[in-house]
Amino acid sequence: MNPAQTTRASKFLSLVLRHQPETAFLTLDSAGWTCVEELLRGCAKARRPITREQLQHIVDTNAKKRFEFSPDGTRIRACQGHSVEIDLAYEPQVPPNVLYHGTATRFLDSIRTQGLLKMQRHHVHLSGETKMTMDVGARHGKPVLLTILATAMHDAGHTFYRSTNGVWLVEQVPVKFIRFPHS
Repeated sequence: MNPAQTTRASKFLSLVLRHQPETAFLTLDSAGWTCVEELLRGCAKARRPITREQLQHIVDTNAKKRFEFSPDGTRIRACQGHSVEIDLAYEPQVPPNVLYHGTATRFLDSIRTQGLLKMQRHHVHLSGETKMTMDVGARHGKPVLLTILATAMHDAGHTFYRSTNGVWLVEQVPVKFIRFPHS
């Protein structure tokens, strides 16, 4: 697979494993898992065929580590970002002092009023590093990096989870725990 093909296949897998499994004629179990062989058959039926080797390549090389195989390699799921009803069964974790959220400047007025909301997803996504977080923000316009006072949020009773790919997940981030860049 060349890089463009890998990106297209990865985006299709994100659609199938996070939002619309029916696109590949699949059903996800309650924790978001599906059988690898069923996924490969479903991709072929959806006219987006990939081989087991190509799937392995996508999982191994995805910069955001969006997908994971079960320990025995027979099942696959997305690590976070679902809009379909699933329970990833992550255990609550104590976050670091600060985390980051990348967004576009056009969303700042809403965030200053409402905080960060999960919208159609299960959680708000936060990161411990800034480079990829800014890249995420750039997908929607001019990027801006928000600093989240994670320890203070945790101390106030907010529950944090950490996905297997290192993304921190919370229900919401109230405005008082967000530090906005100076304009």
